[in-house]
Amino acid sequence: MVRYAAAETATNPEKTSRARGEYLRTHFKNMREVAAALSGMKLTKAYAYLGDVKDHKRVIPFRRFAGGVGRASQAKEFKATQGRWPEKSVKFILRLLKNAESNADAKNIDVEDLTIKNIVVQQAPKTRRRTYRAHGRINPYQGHPTHVEIILAASEVEVEKATDKAAISLVGLNRRQVARRRIEAARA
Repeated sequence: MVRYAAAETATNPEKTSRARGEYLRTHFKNMREVAAALSGMKLTKAYAYLGDVKDHKRVIPFRRFAGGVGRASQAKEFKATQGRWPEKSVKFILRLLKNAESNADAKNIDVEDLTIKNIVVQQAPKTRRRTYRAHGRINPYQGHPTHVEIILAASEVEVEKATDKAAISLVGLNRRQVARRRIEAARA
């Protein structure tokens, strides 16, 4: 079995499902921006968002790799100015989300309350070709494929904060002070 880069984030394996794609022939920079836009989203919301991106109704904001990226008024939704609609990256992410959803279904996890816990996008080795230039010269003509890992997690049940005064009063004390308080509590 392969090792996931984001394996540490899956604290409860029974409540998480994973999917990965290797050597995907889509640009690394575009895929990174799509993944950043989806991280932390509910799965159903992510499907709707990616569908809107395919129809050019909503945009993927480009924040890190934004050199030469044009401005889009749809990016105001994300407090950004630049954005694109990277169709190929969206297509690959949709396939991986579908696969992770199927893996969750196989584990009997409720698909409705899945959230995208983590997406890891890494650069794969460049595919090398050549292009021919003027005066008999040759330049490299490389592709920039990606590795993508997705972890979906079922939402955790929230536990209320304890209102116990004894536990709260020990916060910020050193060992000697805590030991002294315990001895005094035992005497009383």
